[in-house]
Amino acid sequence: MSDQNIRLSISGMTCAGCVASVEKAINQVPGVTTAAVNFAEHTANITGDVTAQALVTAVKSAGYDAAELTSSEADQIAEKEQLDLVNYKQSMRQSLAAALVGFPLMLADILGFLPGLETMVDRGIWFLIGLLTLTVMVYAGRRYYTGAWKALLIHNANMDTLIALGTGAAWVFSIVVIIFTQWLPPSVQHVYFEAAAVILSLINLGSALESKARGNTSQAIKRLIGLQPKTARVVRDGKELDVPIAGVGLQETLRVRPGEKIPVDGQVIEGTSSIDESMLTGEPMPVEKKKGDAVVAGSINKTGSFLFISTRIGKDTALAQIIGLVRNAQASKPAIGKLVDKVASVFVPTVLILAVITFLVWLNYGPSPSFSYALVTTMTVLIIACPCALGLATPISIMVGVGKAAESGILIRNGDALQQAGKLTTIVLDKTGTVTEGRPSVTNVMALPHSSDDECLSLSASIEVASEHPLGIAIVEAAKQRALTLHEISHFNAITGQGVSATINQQQVLLGNIKLMQQHKIDISTLAQEAKLRAREAKTPVYLAVNGKATGVITIADPIKKDSRDAVARIKKAGLKVILLTGDNSVTAQAVADAVGIDQVYAEVLPGEKADHVRALQKQGEIVGMVGDGINDAPALATADVGFAIGTGTDIAIESADITLMRGSLNSVVDAIQISRATVRNIKQNLFGAFIYNTLGIPIAAGVLYPVIGLLLNPMIAGAAMAMSSVTVVMNANRLRFLKTTQSVKGEIS
Repeated sequence: MSDQNIRLSISGMTCAGCVASVEKAINQVPGVTTAAVNFAEHTANITGDVTAQALVTAVKSAGYDAAELTSSEADQIAEKEQLDLVNYKQSMRQSLAAALVGFPLMLADILGFLPGLETMVDRGIWFLIGLLTLTVMVYAGRRYYTGAWKALLIHNANMDTLIALGTGAAWVFSIVVIIFTQWLPPSVQHVYFEAAAVILSLINLGSALESKARGNTSQAIKRLIGLQPKTARVVRDGKELDVPIAGVGLQETLRVRPGEKIPVDGQVIEGTSSIDESMLTGEPMPVEKKKGDAVVAGSINKTGSFLFISTRIGKDTALAQIIGLVRNAQASKPAIGKLVDKVASVFVPTVLILAVITFLVWLNYGPSPSFSYALVTTMTVLIIACPCALGLATPISIMVGVGKAAESGILIRNGDALQQAGKLTTIVLDKTGTVTEGRPSVTNVMALPHSSDDECLSLSASIEVASEHPLGIAIVEAAKQRALTLHEISHFNAITGQGVSATINQQQVLLGNIKLMQQHKIDISTLAQEAKLRAREAKTPVYLAVNGKATGVITIADPIKKDSRDAVARIKKAGLKVILLTGDNSVTAQAVADAVGIDQVYAEVLPGEKADHVRALQKQGEIVGMVGDGINDAPALATADVGFAIGTGTDIAIESADITLMRGSLNSVVDAIQISRATVRNIKQNLFGAFIYNTLGIPIAAGVLYPVIGLLLNPMIAGAAMAMSSVTVVMNANRLRFLKTTQSVKGEIS
């Protein structure tokens, strides 16, 4: 069995400490390669040579519950929404039940309506109140008590442990006071039933509000899934049939009518149309499609009706791959998140130690009644210290940030790339297809006297007919436009970074750049003036030599993208250096750089040398982002701190890049940096809030202010503060959904 991806739904996780426990249990299963547990989604993504059953067993042995997610993405979203709704309603019911007991008791205590503990009747009434409170605690807090018990069985401690100890101690102490009143000093004769009930009410209310707010974090995935139609119109045996999307096979003929969504990836075989691909690329302008052009699932047919052949279906479509990429990125952890998980894993045990110290200090040095003070402060420390907000701080922001990027046509592979993009100091740009359109066309053909322009173009196109290189495609297209006859070739050889060679009609033909000519000692002095002249116009010269003699030069222009100059200006405004790194000749490269405002240029660089240039910049202390087409720039993309691959909307699985820019615009680089900075800033805000809350909350709960100003924190206020801290973190993360990028703002990075 080979490595596979398995996704589990995890239940029973209540804090960041749980994340560490679950990840540890999964990583101990033989065959696991990677494991990422997402506390915000309560899921785990695992890769490795392992079975789902083995993983589920490991998670259950750690005290949690798990099930494999095997349904479709749409069904998973629906299931999650249904589960969130069920949790929300259940938490609200539990909160209400606890509130109906706790708050009347608290009000009655304030107004002096409750009985004392002097008589058997009074204690009997209190005992009934205790039983009522216990019933409510079992109903409203059962998951916390069972979670604490499971954690204890595996010698662990988590948020459930703190809640169970805090509320359980309040109830047990109150029962002891009722039963053994006569043996206890008057100073400690006080019951805390209302505290236990109110704390559980507030914690459940916070859990409900958090579940409600957390639902918005999956909006990006939900919108992507909603792009795919449920049915497709298939042409079978000359008849058009509407079939479920799962029933579409490979190489089937499908019809798409105006206004319909394209169901699977394919290639147009009949008809023309205008397609809205903004769902993939972020570009609002429709794209014209004709016979032979590719179409992608989820895009919308705007005008004509056409037929196409399905080439990719199911999980292989571009849309399905995008959904998977976004899902994996949302589940991944940046460095800051991994650090938080380590801190959280030791946080609860540390709190338990602090709670014991608090109890002992108040018991031995506190004022009378010292035991009551010790109990109240210890209970308050346990309740306020729950690290829910700490566990949510990173994953919730990552989920929203990655989703926001996807909506802007930016696909981020992992959390580290998202975090690192905001730290970049230098952006290195490839030229062809990055700064320029990448769709060059022949502008001039100049043959030497012993040949002709048509012959030069015919020989060149014959060699390049099978090429996928943009310059080769331009030459072939020019030959087609002139209706030239192409020749049979043999002994074809592609020379990386230089050009190609082949034998045509027993003649040795070379086609490429100046390096190729120099390599074969071809005298091109008679063509130099023409090449130099065209190069100043940002046109690339391609030299042709036959049997060791220069024959002609073809110049090719690749138009600069309309928004490249503005994008370069935005990158500079963000405080980053911009460098052009290209295999093209220096004159052409400089002309392009001047046109878009780039000051530093490295030209005539081979693909392998691009990576060396990136490494050299890194040695100088620069944090480098490389932007390229993801193919000939692969080594440089992999070497850079963050690799940005220019995507086309259909080929998104570019393994060498960290971020894929579906729109093909350099403005997307700035958008990615903007989203990165905003997300990291949001994470830091969440972590600051969570750490400050615990750092300040625990000492105040322990009573450090009591000797100074007589302030002692009520356990019920601590419960409310703990619950609302998580809600605040989730709401703060959701602010990222309203971040404005290029489409709405032409301004600077905030």
